[in-house]
Amino acid sequence: MVGGPPETRSGPPWCRRPLSSPALHRYRSKQRDDRLTDATRTSGHRSWDYHQMQHELRPVDVAIGLGSHDLGVATRSAELYRAGLFQTLVFTGGNSPTTAKVFPRGEAIHFREHAIDLGVPAEAILLEPHAANTGQNITLSREVLAASDIHPATVLLVSKPYMERRSFATARKLWPDIEFLCASEPLEFDDYLKSIGDEKLVLDMLAGDLQRVIEYPKLGFAIEQEVPEDVHAAYESLIRSGFTSRLISS
Repeated sequence: MVGGPPETRSGPPWCRRPLSSPALHRYRSKQRDDRLTDATRTSGHRSWDYHQMQHELRPVDVAIGLGSHDLGVATRSAELYRAGLFQTLVFTGGNSPTTAKVFPRGEAIHFREHAIDLGVPAEAILLEPHAANTGQNITLSREVLAASDIHPATVLLVSKPYMERRSFATARKLWPDIEFLCASEPLEFDDYLKSIGDEKLVLDMLAGDLQRVIEYPKLGFAIEQEVPEDVHAAYESLIRSGFTSRLISS
C-alpha cells in the first residue's frame, strides 16, 4: 500500500503491529480528526464504559475469540488461556471489508497463529473461518464445538473492548441456555485510542456498536438491554459530530 502507515506497510494502522518511530508518530498525528473536541472525547468515553460488561472472570468450559480488525483479541485470549480459565478456545471469523487486506487468509486463521506464537497449544484451538457477522460467530462456533463433541454450559466471549455488550446480547439471543461472560484487553479509553492510532475509526465503531445494541433487539438479533439516558445522549452527540461511517441503515 503506497504511503501506508509505517508500522504495517501492508494494511491500516488498526491491524496493531506496533512500531515506535518518528515516522509512526507523524502518521498517527495525521489520523487525529479536528472534530475530536473535549465534548466528543467525553461522549466517546461514556460509550466506551457502557460497552464493557465488567464481568468478573472465572474458569469456563470454553472461550470464543471473536474475529475483527483487532489482533488484541487473540492476545487477550492467549493470556486468559495461560491463566487457566479454559482449555478449549475457538477463533471465529472470515473476512470483512476492514480486515481482508490485513488478514488475507481470514481473521480466525491469523488469530490462531498469533495465539500459538504466544504459547497456546495448537491442539487447544478450534477454527471457525467462515463467519461474516456476530450472529454467525456464535452459531457457527456452536456447530464447531458440537462437531468436536463439546457441549459447554459456560462460555467466555473475548472481543474488542467496545464489542463486549453487543456480543453478549447476540449470544444470549442465539444460545439462551448458556451462561456467557465477556472479556477484552484491559485498556483505558485513551490508551486504546493510542494503540489503534486512528481516533475517528474508534469513535465511528463506538457509535456503530451502540446503535446495534439499541436497534438489534427490535430486529430479533439480540436481547434488549437498558441504555441509560446519559449513554443515549452520548450516542446522539457522536452522530451529530459526524461519526456515522459504521451505522446501519434504518
